[in-house]
Amino acid sequence: MTNPKAAMLVIGDEILSGRTRDANMHFLAQEFTRHGIDLKEVRIVSDDPEAIVSALNALRASADLVVTSGGIGPTHDDITADCVAQAFGVSIRVRDDARALLQAHYDRQGVEFNEARQRMARIPEGATLIDNPVSVAPGFSIGNVHVMAGVPSVFQAMVASLLPTLTGGAPLLSQTLRIMRGEGEIAAPLGALAARFPDLSIGSYPFQKDGAYGANVVVRGADGAAVDRAMTELASLFPADQA
Repeated sequence: MTNPKAAMLVIGDEILSGRTRDANMHFLAQEFTRHGIDLKEVRIVSDDPEAIVSALNALRASADLVVTSGGIGPTHDDITADCVAQAFGVSIRVRDDARALLQAHYDRQGVEFNEARQRMARIPEGATLIDNPVSVAPGFSIGNVHVMAGVPSVFQAMVASLLPTLTGGAPLLSQTLRIMRGEGEIAAPLGALAARFPDLSIGSYPFQKDGAYGANVVVRGADGAAVDRAMTELASLFPADQA
């Protein structure tokens, strides 16, 4: 069985301006790897409706599932839900179940459930809610698209709510060997090794320490036995150069 292919769409001017550092992609990649879902592409777009709709339509056509991050809060620039509705050609409205969740939450806090907060209950027609145990305001799924908040703690909670509903494949396993040689010296044998193990991913990540060059070589794959064999062969190629 081939692992499902996923894409991520990160939405927000604050990411592109450098004001906010995105942590959600890193978290999602780790969780999907454990769940046997291959994250193949990540795009970052501004708070621009045309850019969001265009990117979303491209990603949902090419991937088995898409996760979005950001733009579902109460302010005027939180436009993700509207853009998702536009991409799918459906209407959007304040939905009773989402409204009830938020109303109860703000009543418990003694805070007014005002018009701005009610924006977070606007859900595209035909979507299902994604539970948010942190701040209650739900995400939602429609088609193969799963829409989540940008705040990392809320995003992570929504991912935890979503994962049990997704069908994954084989978790990706990895092992690393640290080799104290420059990449120019190890490139040829690594290429030959990769050719002998076409179902594995073999990557080289260079570093420099105390004036010496080296590389962390990472072998990844779903077949643990194949990963072990490749690592054994890799170690035998550079017996005197391992750190």
